[in-house]
Amino acid sequence: MRVAIVQSNYLPWKGYFDLIASVDAFVLLDSAQFTKRDWRNRNRIKTAQGLRWLSVPVTTRGRFAQSIRETRVSDRTWPERHWRRIEAAYRGAGHFCDFGPMLADALREADAATLSEVNLRLLRRVCSWLGIGTPLLPDADLAEGGRASERLLQVCLRLGADTYVSGPRARDYLDVGLLANAGVRVEWFDYGGFPPYPQLHGGFVHEVSIVDLLLNEGPAARRFLKARPGALAS
Repeated sequence: MRVAIVQSNYLPWKGYFDLIASVDAFVLLDSAQFTKRDWRNRNRIKTAQGLRWLSVPVTTRGRFAQSIRETRVSDRTWPERHWRRIEAAYRGAGHFCDFGPMLADALREADAATLSEVNLRLLRRVCSWLGIGTPLLPDADLAEGGRASERLLQVCLRLGADTYVSGPRARDYLDVGLLANAGVRVEWFDYGGFPPYPQLHGGFVHEVSIVDLLLNEGPAARRFLKARPGALAS
């Protein structure tokens, strides 16, 4: 049983979905503190003017210690604004005509009061398009507090995991020995080695939202992930 535990992100890059596809259960660690100017509520797209941010507006004033789960959307009109920016940037993409309407509907249906719910709805929709069947589980009922490594271990044990798949940045804080003593092996995920694909607006950039891959490659998008290659789901 392989498990990954990561904070929810807004329309993340392809590496995030590759990690989801590589495990048996993917837990959204939204009990973690919300961090401003981070991937939780924003991501980048390529435009003729360069990389541009799409940001879901959230309430942060006076709420410095709030968790991602507690973070509320401050302006519910964001889906239309984001869609207009995506449309302007990608109307010339190879699969904009067939895939664009699906994405527009997904953005509108992602409208919710909290950031966690926005992210969860979009993550599930994109996973369905990519043919990724890994369940996405909120961490609310899986961890009871403690240090970061202790919370991760609680989640692994409750899910019956024998392998915890972690991003490489966690090497700085993850207590590998704590997990190993409980029978949970740590595997470091490799975000390198993704193949490039035809991309609009200049030189190739890997670190952009998944919408870039979907609108440029459409049904072939899944081939540009590394885990469990397959076809894009309808």
